[in-house]
Amino acid sequence: MSQVLIKGLGLIGSSLALAIRQAHPEVRLVGCDVNAESLAYAQQTGMIDAVASDFLAAAPQADVIILAGPVSVICDDLTLLASLTLKPDVLVTDVGSTKQTVLTAAKPLQRRGVAVVGGHPMAGSHKSGATAGRADLFENAFYFLVPGHAPQAAVTRLQDLLKGTHVKWLTVTPTQHDRLVGQLSHLPHVVAAALVNQTQRALADSPLGLRLAAGGFKSITRIASSDPTMWTAILLANGPIVTEQLAAYQAELTRIATAVKQRDVTQLTAFFATAKITRDHLGPERLGSLPNFFDLFLNVPDQVGAIADVTARLVQAKLSLVNVHILEIREEVDGVLQLTFGDAATRDQAAEVLQAADYQIVRRA
Repeated sequence: MSQVLIKGLGLIGSSLALAIRQAHPEVRLVGCDVNAESLAYAQQTGMIDAVASDFLAAAPQADVIILAGPVSVICDDLTLLASLTLKPDVLVTDVGSTKQTVLTAAKPLQRRGVAVVGGHPMAGSHKSGATAGRADLFENAFYFLVPGHAPQAAVTRLQDLLKGTHVKWLTVTPTQHDRLVGQLSHLPHVVAAALVNQTQRALADSPLGLRLAAGGFKSITRIASSDPTMWTAILLANGPIVTEQLAAYQAELTRIATAVKQRDVTQLTAFFATAKITRDHLGPERLGSLPNFFDLFLNVPDQVGAIADVTARLVQAKLSLVNVHILEIREEVDGVLQLTFGDAATRDQAAEVLQAADYQIVRRA
């Protein structure tokens, strides 16, 4: 029986434990966490088989070690592991949100012949802690694999261990990972938070203020509700790249501010046209064969039970949804409902089911 040690039983660590338990009931799961309540809950609910109060004592007994803490803690853990005598075929992985820092910290361990496979599941929740863990948290989410110098056999072994997550695997280099998540995740979080803070100050003397915030404003600032402590740590871990990307974004804003001041219609029109073309062309059909989600956009009437009717028809047809998003709902105007599926075939079947029920499909992506 193999033994998996999970260091950190927060949302991600506990969800991985549940997914492993579901796919590999024979695996012995050992949990380690600074939070005694999380450990007690994990053991009482059967999430883990045993508690490790001493990480240094538990690590040499493990066949797989999953580091599921913040990036700074992961780096410290990798340094500690490099000083221990581990099993010859041990596999070490992590779930950190940046990878250059982690893989650099892993070098002493790698020089000793230990297989270290960097990882980053692109999934989360507004909830935290072991009690928030869900076996299906990662389903259809992207999971970055950053093997570094690890052999393919180690990558395959990790993928088999985590097959219960039902993720979409993406293999990248540490630099590729950090630039991708910086531009597509870290920078947008800064932009969203900055817009919310600036709007709050700008409308501070208005009796209506942010009470009017809806539609587009709420859509593009949704991620500003993320955990402040976590995002402070993420930005510091990916500091050089985020700083570079923020400078480029600021330059873009400055360019547009100048165009507005100079009433440069040509430049302003080109600005919005370029953005529209790029945004409209997001998706695997146009940007390549990268594993992605498949969307269906349809009009739904603004009336009680409309969305419930759509989802009920999909349930009846046994079609699995990844996500539902209301793009626009206004009085006396149809709403646009975005339905996301894990594969094109399911999306196309859903389109047939809904068109047969007289729903208007706006587009597919």
